[in-house]
Amino acid sequence: MGRVSESIARFLGTPSFIIWLTMFCIVWILWNTLGPELMRFDSASNGFTALTLMLSLQASYAAPLILLAQNRQTDRDRVAAEQDRQRTERNLADTEFLAREMAALRLALQDVATRDYLRGELRDLLEEVREEIRTEVREEIRTEVRADIRAALRGEEPAEPEAPREPDPRRKKKRKPRPTAAPVVAPVEPATDAADAPAPDPAP
Repeated sequence: MGRVSESIARFLGTPSFIIWLTMFCIVWILWNTLGPELMRFDSASNGFTALTLMLSLQASYAAPLILLAQNRQTDRDRVAAEQDRQRTERNLADTEFLAREMAALRLALQDVATRDYLRGELRDLLEEVREEIRTEVREEIRTEVRADIRAALRGEEPAEPEAPREPDPRRKKKRKPRPTAAPVVAPVEPATDAADAPAPDPAP
């Protein structure tokens, strides 16, 4: 019933209905005015009673049909408004979520280092590593040189025979030569013969 009433109400509001109704009224009036008297069914002397009654019935039925169509349209509008409200709430929630995400992303981007900042940090770190390596190498070289110098001063072989290091001549101590003692020669007694030996004294 709702669809039928809505269809009729829509047809009543179209230009086609107005044109057809106008043509119908003109034909009705001309036929009952200029037509044969025997074939006239609605005399003009009575004020076209049948036409007036028919138009009154049409108007009386058109008003409720239009109201039914309006009620149906109101229900559809209410459903559409509810759907629009829900859609608007979802869009608002999505917008708020995106706004929060964008704010969090901006905060995160503020903490993210830029390319130039990373290059500077890496350059500083590389310089620190190079300086540490240089310091360690210097300490190792100093330790090896000291060990070689000590070994050279002690008269020992250096720790690395493959690449012996020359000791510093300024650190060498000049040693004085020790005086050598003359060799001690034992006195040689001359050999005596038995004939030359003195004779023992005779016994008294």
